[in-house]
Amino acid sequence: MAAAIPLNGVKLGTTSSQAYLEGKAVKETKALMAELCRHFYTLGWVSGTGGSISIKVHDDSIPKPQQLILMSPSAVQKERMEPEDMYVLSDNGSVLSAPSPKPYPHKPPKCTDCDSLFLKAYEKRDAGAVIHSHGIESCLVTMINPFSKEFRITHMEMIKGIKGHGYYDELVVPIIDNTAHEHQLTESFAKAIEEYPKTTAVLVRNHGIFVWGDSWISAKTQSECYHYLFDAAIKLHQVGLDWSTPNHGPILSARRGLSIAGESNLSTKARKDNGDIDPSPRCIVLDIEGTTTPISFVSEVLFPYARDNVGRHLSATYDTAETKADIKLLRSQVESDLEQGIVGAVPIPPDDAGKEEVIAAIVANVDAMIKADRKITALKELQGHIWQTGYANNELEGIVFDDVPEALEKWNELGIKVYIYSSGSRLAQRLIFGKTNYGDLRKFLSGFFDTTVGNKKETRSYVEISQSLGVDKPSDILFVTDVYQEATAAKAAGLEVIISIRPGNGPLPGQHGFKTVKSFSEI
Repeated sequence: MAAAIPLNGVKLGTTSSQAYLEGKAVKETKALMAELCRHFYTLGWVSGTGGSISIKVHDDSIPKPQQLILMSPSAVQKERMEPEDMYVLSDNGSVLSAPSPKPYPHKPPKCTDCDSLFLKAYEKRDAGAVIHSHGIESCLVTMINPFSKEFRITHMEMIKGIKGHGYYDELVVPIIDNTAHEHQLTESFAKAIEEYPKTTAVLVRNHGIFVWGDSWISAKTQSECYHYLFDAAIKLHQVGLDWSTPNHGPILSARRGLSIAGESNLSTKARKDNGDIDPSPRCIVLDIEGTTTPISFVSEVLFPYARDNVGRHLSATYDTAETKADIKLLRSQVESDLEQGIVGAVPIPPDDAGKEEVIAAIVANVDAMIKADRKITALKELQGHIWQTGYANNELEGIVFDDVPEALEKWNELGIKVYIYSSGSRLAQRLIFGKTNYGDLRKFLSGFFDTTVGNKKETRSYVEISQSLGVDKPSDILFVTDVYQEATAAKAAGLEVIISIRPGNGPLPGQHGFKTVKSFSEI
């Protein structure tokens, strides 16, 4: 029998009353957790006392944020746990009920070391359950590229089992570095959740994974899909295939063409005038606006569409989880803007002020942000969702220059990975290339970067990208942009840089020192 901690002044009938703690809902959730842990043990997720689980006690009469939280104990044989071994916590993390000590050789009871991480998932994502697995697949995928800060995979059926993702989408899971004790991961865990608003999981390098969902079923289903995808990535890597690209082609593609001094011309770009060989890039990172796509498309089509449809979009989707997350991001950004005295920022009233009042304030802020051409995540996320509706309704079509599709196909055949880095959200990027005047071009793209890696005019952003791509040296990456400041920042990070000269692009400073091209056919 669990030993209840005294509850001073708590009224009978509340979630923290003794009657409720011993009630049917709590007992059933405890039993469910014990059953799940036995199952997870057979999967190799919680062996050696590792791993843990937490579930909220579902009760329709209690708002989700106030529901009780159950957590498994630390350092116990998970497959032998009993319902009475579980900890019961209040919504703020206070322990309301703890298991009684067991005789030797059992250790004194202790709540899971992951408690602070579980609470972050509940606080920031309104989760209903969180699963922490030590499955070997979740460790190995973080070791293949020890410098990568993300796991990326696309065009795999099981991606559909991850909330908010489809077969054609790229699944991105942030990776944080391990620490000696799990509670020390809390800060980096919370940061990853904030920087990746669509993720439902965080990988811990050389350690495991945390997965959350709206319910225990959602968390369990997604955990199974994540482990499947990790296992698939490992096996694809073992046979020399690249899991992060749409066609899952060879990691080192067969190189075609004539040899120069015994080497394929695909491991070389061209022979210089003095006879030296200039090595080809392993990766190409492309800007969008003014590089692959006319500036006018962004400024005269996308931005006006987003500005004109903010109110309609918010009204139609106001109660969805996606729009709630967008509003939360915008509210946080506007609060910061007001503190800094940003022109055009107006307070966004609380939800209880009414739907129309909230939407009116958001429309005013978004209009000011777009006019100021601000490159901020909150705005980009909302714009991406508005554009998504526009593409789905055939009201929008992405535009690329005529030379872009042929170049992408050529680079793909050469085994050169191509990525996009834009101030627009990754969703917005995928939308542009997913439905263009030349069809769906995403099959030629290996990934997308946005300002979550940093501002495009800051050198550290390109350092982050080079570390994420896992190249031997930054100069293995060619960055193509139309913006001089971006070119300068990328060059300072060690990347090769070419400036794109397209109709409508702004002027460059004299003697800028960069190679320029008017068409991708010149690269």
